Amino acid sequence: MARVMIVDNAEFMRMIIRNILLIHGHEVVAEVSDEEEAIQTYLEVKPDLVLMDIIMPTIDGKEASQKLLAMDPEAKEIMCSSLGQQALITESMKIGAMGFIVKPFETSGMLDVIRKIAEPN
Repeated sequence: MARVMIVDNAEFMRMIIRNILLIHGHEVVAEVSDEEEAIQTYLEVKPDLVLMDIIMPTIDGKEASQKLLAMDPEAKEIMCSSLGQQALITESMKIGAMGFIVKPFETSGMLDVIRKIAEPN
């Protein structure tokens, strides 16, 4: 199972994601609420996977993703954002995100994306 870092400015959303991951056997190694903290924490905990919200207060998740991938090109990221933001999905994938989860998400869909990216063939 994956060691996951959750990056979302909404505490409620972090709690929902954390609970789903824990119930399904994943380890949540860190939860952070902003992009700057995400980059520092990533270097400290080296998670298998980062779930990164796109819309956040200071810099957006896309910019944070670029910075993280510049530091670690092997980083595995899944971007999260609200329904109807197709342009953000496309931009995120061009930056280097390996997957995308649309909020509100279904548990099985989120877990499928995580499994495909975190677990080797």
